[in-house]
Amino acid sequence: MKIRGKQAFVMLTSLIVLPTTWLKSLALLAYVSAGGVLASFILVICIFWVGAVDKVGFHENDLDLNWRGMPIAISMFAFCYCGHAVFPTLCSSMKDRSKFSKVLLVCFITSTINYGSMAVMGYLMFGEHLKSQVTLNLPIKKMTTKIAIYTTLINPLTKYAIITAPITTAIEETSLFCNSRSLSILIRTALVSSTVIVALTIPFFGYVMAFIGSFLSVTASMLLPCLCYLKLNNAARKMGLELIIIVAILVAGLFIGVVGTFTSIKQIVKHL
Repeated sequence: MKIRGKQAFVMLTSLIVLPTTWLKSLALLAYVSAGGVLASFILVICIFWVGAVDKVGFHENDLDLNWRGMPIAISMFAFCYCGHAVFPTLCSSMKDRSKFSKVLLVCFITSTINYGSMAVMGYLMFGEHLKSQVTLNLPIKKMTTKIAIYTTLINPLTKYAIITAPITTAIEETSLFCNSRSLSILIRTALVSSTVIVALTIPFFGYVMAFIGSFLSVTASMLLPCLCYLKLNNAARKMGLELIIIVAILVAGLFIGVVGTFTSIKQIVKHL
């Protein structure tokens, strides 16, 4: 494989991310990931600025609903919540675990508003011409566009380590040499390397996101939490509003998981 601009950039990014994965303390990783939260807000502001101030405008008012693309769209939106798996690790590292419910509420409300506003602004600005990443549609010469692109590049650097922390911790705990610092670094380096290989060999970013969202994110964010809650809480299994809501979430999650996974795999195979 020839190493060109794209491949070299992916490898350079992985080398920058790699040292952050070696940190075992979630307290230290929290400061790193806080930069990602700030970057997400900056990105939303930049997109709004491009539309409102840089005269791109929000002119796409005609809604031509494509039902065939709905499973992919929902699956990609579900991908936004794939960080759900890190919550148990975060809860165990909190000083005051009684505030964990408030943390969840703030996280989900903020994330939903953030992702939803990006989707709405992207469609109103570019309509059916919107690409898999809205930054690809932005006018190149604008300073706001450059800030948005650089912010997009910084975002994964700040989030990768904390998102993969549960994976590396689980692998290390099953190892015979779980207290070995050298083995810990080796495992985390191997995880980053595998991510690089996947990034270089699978070009269908949007459809891969949809597959991960429908198959993994829905399972981790919707199905398993509801099932575990019903298993642990006997009162929740009694007929009432709470049970109806839980069952509705399970049905919706199962539908998104099955239909979204099938559609995304179909699109990936089609573009091979």
